[in-house]
Parts: sequence; C-alpha cells; structure tokens
Amino acid sequence: MMIRYAVGALFLLVLSILNGANGRNFIKLPSEARRFFGGAPDGNDGAGDDTVGTRWAVLLAGSNGYWNYRHQADVCHAYQILKRGGLKDENIVVFMYDDIANNEENPRPGVIINSPYGEDVYKGVPKDYVGDDVTVENFLAVLLGNKTAVRGGSGKVVDSGPNDHIFVYYSDHGGPGVLGMPTNANLYADDLIKVLKKKHASGTYKSLVFYLEACESGSIFEGLLPEGLNIYATTASNAEESSWGTYCPGDSPSPPREYETCLGDLYSVAWMEDSEIHNLRNESLRQQYHLVKERTANGNANYGSHVMQYGDLKLSLDKLFLYMGSNPANDNFTFANDNFLLPSSQAVNQRDADLVHFWDKFRKAPEGSARKFEAQKQLAEAIAHRTHIDNSIELIGRLLFGMEKGSEVLKTIRPAGKPLVDDWSCLKLMVRTFETHCGSLSQYGMKHMRSLANICNTGVNTEQMAEVSAQACPTFPSNSWSSLRGGFSA
Repeated sequence: MMIRYAVGALFLLVLSILNGANGRNFIKLPSEARRFFGGAPDGNDGAGDDTVGTRWAVLLAGSNGYWNYRHQADVCHAYQILKRGGLKDENIVVFMYDDIANNEENPRPGVIINSPYGEDVYKGVPKDYVGDDVTVENFLAVLLGNKTAVRGGSGKVVDSGPNDHIFVYYSDHGGPGVLGMPTNANLYADDLIKVLKKKHASGTYKSLVFYLEACESGSIFEGLLPEGLNIYATTASNAEESSWGTYCPGDSPSPPREYETCLGDLYSVAWMEDSEIHNLRNESLRQQYHLVKERTANGNANYGSHVMQYGDLKLSLDKLFLYMGSNPANDNFTFANDNFLLPSSQAVNQRDADLVHFWDKFRKAPEGSARKFEAQKQLAEAIAHRTHIDNSIELIGRLLFGMEKGSEVLKTIRPAGKPLVDDWSCLKLMVRTFETHCGSLSQYGMKHMRSLANICNTGVNTEQMAEVSAQACPTFPSNSWSSLRGGFSA
C-alpha cells in the first residue's frame, strides 16, 4: 500500500512540474492517476464504481390522449437529459402510454418537442412500459426491483444496491392524495409511501430523489413522508393548489402554429431547462429547488404554484450530478445563482389544458369541416362532464351535512403537516362508491378527492355514501367523456 501511494505521489510531482512548464497553476488528474486515489475513469465519474454506486432513474408519464401531450413530452425530455448525463439505458426505466408521437393529431409524426424551439426528445427513448402496461402495480414493482411482480413491458426494474442513487420523475394529473395513471387504477399516496419505506428497509439504495409534477402534488408527501429514509422530494405545487401547463396555444412564447396543445408543464420545464444550462457537478438540489420555485411561482396572481420540498432536506446539499450525471458541454461552467430563464407570459391550469386543446382545434378548423364538428363535440362533452361531477359532489355534501354546512365540510383543509385523510381504505371505498352511482371522476374529478377524504374524516360510512350518491345521481350517466379517460377507482 505504501509503495502504491509513493508511486502516486511521484506521478503527481512529475505532472505538476510539467504543468508548471506549460504555465499552468492547476493539476488535472488523468484516468491513469485516478486509480491511485479511488476515483472513476474519465467519462464514468463514479456512475458504476463500487464506492459511489450506480445511478438509476424511473420516469413516468401518467396520462394518455393528445390533449395531455405535455406529460409524455416532459418524460422524453427528462430521458434525454439523463442520457447525456451518462446514465445507461439499462439503468433508466421509462413509463409512457406512447400514443402521442404517432398520433394523427401530431403535426410532426414521430417527433415530440417540449418547448417551442426544442429538438425532438422522442428519439431513442426506451419503450419499457407502454399502453396498458403503464400501471400502478408495475410502477411500484419497478421501484422495489421486484421482477416477478412485473406484468408485461420490458421487465426492467430498479435492481439497485446499497451504494446506488435513484432519481424518480413523475409527470401527470393529480389531486389531493392521488396521482393519475392512464389505466385503472390510480396511485394513492399511502401506497406510494409504503413502497418507499419498503425500499428503504431493503437497504437497496443510498439516496433517492423524487421530482413530482401534478396538481396538489404536495399532498402526496405532506404528513406522510418521514425523515430518515434518505429520500428527498420536491413537488410542483403544495397540497392545496393546481400545477400549470406551459408553452400552450396563446402563450408567449407560443408553440409553433400547427400545435394545438401545451408542450410542457411549468415546474417540469423549469427543472429541465435549468439542468441544461448549468454545471450539474456544481449545482446542488437545493440550488435547483430555489431556481425552479422562483420560476414556477412567477409572482403572478393569475397563475403559478408553490414548489415544495419534503423528506430528508439534508440531501438537498447533494450535487445534481449524483443523480443526473452531467452534460460535458457545461462541465467548465460555474453555478450562477440566478434565474435568467424567463417565465412565459401566462400558463394554463393543468385541469384546463384539455379545454385549451379542444378550443384551439375548433378555432383553427375550417368552417363546416368534420374536424370542427369533432372539436366542438369534444369540448361540449368535457364541459358537460365537469358540470356533472361538480354538481354531484356538491349535492352529496348537502345531503350528508345540510344546505349550509355541506360546502364548508367538503372544502375543509387540514393543518399543514397533517395527511389528507385518517383512513386511506375509507377514501378508496368512497371513490368506488361515488363512481358506482355517478360515473368516473376522471382526471378532472381528482380535484374533489379532498371532499371525499373529508367525508371519511367526519365518520360517514360506505352505506351512507351509497345512499346519498344514488340520490345525487338517480340515473347512471352515459359519461362518454370519462370513457375516453379511463376509470378512476383503486
């Protein structure tokens, strides 16, 4: 051992002399020298070293339908960042329905963009879990590294070890305590937290970072994610507010004219565009959090959300490089503690992005065309479904708690730090009961999860809920719009 370090020291002495002869005042270790000091070879940067561990990533877009273009665009863009950062495809697991790139509505077949002037982010993206294989069960099995529990898809899982670092990015619709999936059923916060705790107990990672894009996404971790799991999470919004789509028709900058949908989500675009301009070896998770928070909030009363952080906040001192690798083109940059990526002039509430798509499609279609009629029908069905869901929930509240108190109970927000509901099984039963009598909540109806949770928190049982739901929805709605979106129940 002493001989090894003596040879290493001699190597450095010679190298320093050579550097001095060339007028340099620094020492740069080539790959030959790194062997003496435990570093990884150039180009690998410890991604596969036994000491540093392997970087793993799980990327999930939880929606389908062209009106939700932005979620799959977000995930494809995230893949390109990680790929440039040096992560290998064998260590990146991608979930996406994959109905956007070659959708008949897509003006550039086979291409997905995430910003108005962005490059194709779809090229090369692994098709690990697509279509009906994008499920809660597969997502949780992948996180746990449980190959036997996976159904369909590539079978790839996070087969991580105790020195490894895991990055999870989830982009979709959400609601209080729930995240969307393109197929039945959706992901509840308690089930996700149970799996994260189980993953920690297995001792198969050193640290895990979770970036979450969804409405009310803070509710997934609020009062649920404890410290001590070596997990750091950031969310696009707090537990009470929507997240926002960006690069939408009518926005500035706007998508190319031929696009009739939002290209990205505000929080997601903020962290990804930040990652592309900074040196990820120098920038920490905390620094990115503050820059993303500033850009996403925007100080605008008309839109914006509060980016939040949860879990082991000490991990926020880690460099992004540990989870995303680094872009060699930026490796000589120093971190600039400012946010010169300007926000757009406006943004679209996630829950209204479908209406924006249908309206823009209707506006641009030729008068009397089948396309104009189709867009008008889609817009009318979406609005009718919203009205039905809103009215049904409101009426159920009145039937349970009275005309004056009903609305108050349904809108109650628990103190910060307290989870949405005391009994998650009750909440899941309430959702099933509502949908049995009133039809699918769908992506829009996720906004009412707090109301259903509050019904549980007051002690209402399933039989009472079934009775008032039957009264509120005496005839089962045809609900053609919800059939396009998939059911909701757990």
